Amino acid sequence: MCGIVGAVAGRDVVPVLMEGLRRLEYRGYDSAGLAVVNGDGNVARTRTVGKVKALQEALQEAPLHGATGIAHTRWATHGVPSERNAHPHVSRDGIAIVHNGIIENHEELRAELTKQGYEFTSETDTEVIAHRIHYHMGTLGDLFKAVRATVAELEGAYALVVLSEAEPDRLILARMGCPVVIGLGEQENFVASDVAALLPVTRRFQFLEEGDIAEVRRETVRVVDAEGNTVVRETRESELSAEAAEKGQYPHFMLKEIYEQARAVANTLQERVANGRLLEAAFGPKAVVVFPRVEYVRIVACGTSYHAGVVAQYFIEQLCRVPCRVEIASEYRYRNAVVPKNSLFVTISQSGETADTLAALRLAKQGSYLATLAICNAPESSLVRESDLVMLTRAGPEIGVASTKAFTTQLAALAMLVVALAKSHGGDAERERGLVSRLIELPGLIDKTLALDGAIRELATRFVDKRHALFLGRGALYPIALEGALKLKEISYIHAEAYAAGELKHGPLALVDADMPVIAVAPNNDLLEKLKSNLMEVRARGGELYVFADPDSGIEPSDGVHVIHLPRHVSYFQAPVVYTVPLQLLAYHVAILRGTDVDQPRNLAKSVTVE
Repeated sequence: MCGIVGAVAGRDVVPVLMEGLRRLEYRGYDSAGLAVVNGDGNVARTRTVGKVKALQEALQEAPLHGATGIAHTRWATHGVPSERNAHPHVSRDGIAIVHNGIIENHEELRAELTKQGYEFTSETDTEVIAHRIHYHMGTLGDLFKAVRATVAELEGAYALVVLSEAEPDRLILARMGCPVVIGLGEQENFVASDVAALLPVTRRFQFLEEGDIAEVRRETVRVVDAEGNTVVRETRESELSAEAAEKGQYPHFMLKEIYEQARAVANTLQERVANGRLLEAAFGPKAVVVFPRVEYVRIVACGTSYHAGVVAQYFIEQLCRVPCRVEIASEYRYRNAVVPKNSLFVTISQSGETADTLAALRLAKQGSYLATLAICNAPESSLVRESDLVMLTRAGPEIGVASTKAFTTQLAALAMLVVALAKSHGGDAERERGLVSRLIELPGLIDKTLALDGAIRELATRFVDKRHALFLGRGALYPIALEGALKLKEISYIHAEAYAAGELKHGPLALVDADMPVIAVAPNNDLLEKLKSNLMEVRARGGELYVFADPDSGIEPSDGVHVIHLPRHVSYFQAPVVYTVPLQLLAYHVAILRGTDVDQPRNLAKSVTVE
């Protein structure tokens, strides 16, 4: 979940490291730090609490320079955010390390190292690794071998980058369960936990695989796999531009990414639907063989991606007549799930490195699933590489911690899966053309919905002093209500919950009063009249209603009822995407009015690569 950057060059790498940290700050912003081998041949380090800006200010007061260095921005797991817990951590003789992940046996290793005379200055599991590497250096005399010996003792997940003042011309890195990439330059090389960190200096990357250990020098890269064999990892050129991760004209990444959704959805559909048809091969060459055999679908995901999966469940069962179950990845991993015959295992993740989702995939691959399918926004990710079938969402970089365009592109990708399964299970060409036409209309409907931004901004003023909110939806819009509540609580810190509207009388109605705003999504579908009845239950208890409704719904503003009408003729198949957008805008504007940090909300980070 933390951000890692490193560099070996013939120039001062501090500016490169700092720019990399700035681009990775969405992965963690409790503290930040940097270490370089300076001109005297010693490891020099600066660490600060808070965001990367604080580290930049510290470096302006006391500059560091060096041609080999590592840097880190932290999301705390072991130990509170503090300078002593910030990375890099150092051991004796100038060994410095940055680490992403969790070491599960750190307490046993700490106890053993304490007996050997090592002193600990932090509460972190990372410092244990630094001292263990130093311990092995004493007998092996080589940093690469010492790192190899150390990781063989570690239980858990890690991406490590290590430097030593004794060997200042190289970095050693290792991967198990957390991503780390090597960026290839001209007589200089780089490492990072995310491609985005290195786009200003290179577009060529090598991606380490599970168990790899690598030595990175200015002119060479050497990789050894988990079995100890020297291997060559494929060099890939990133299609992302350095500007893709910039805010541009927008005050926040989140707002920029909300407004990018029409284009992102269009890009996700491009070349996959044409002439009223879905091209099943877009999921991979095996799709045309796999999909007709599917008798059961299990979807596994976390957070926002889980909500996307719940939307898909409604459509898969209704339109494809295939049983579907959606599960939270962290729960699926720890139960002995029954796998029905010919089951498709679907994972959804923005980063493709979500620890629980990735672990669930690996567990599934040991079972009897027909095939695995990843829906993901990161083409180089572990989830993509390890799945049989893949649908890339093409959202582009999403920097704001609260997911927006990643979610709507996931919905678009899952909608294509629905069309593919329906087609493979007896759906006729006319129905396929109808569904594909609805998908193609989505970008235009999103743009029309974004035109309501001003009205939603005005509505947000009524939420500034609220402490709780209730979201309601029915059918495939119930998970959209869940997503709306998540967005509001993530960035405005207002406690928000969501319910299927029919559940109001089974408990939540007890909470409703004039101080509890109730937000509902009301497309014009078969459940509209049922929803209206639920809304009347709220008004009868003095609740204040805020309804995003179809113009033909018959829901109009009145005393205690605030209505924003969305575009007309939004179909049941389109509604989850379209009705997501106003809930994103509402959360954004409420957060702005409350003065919270929209892009980097407290206690959260973007890519959850630890369990």
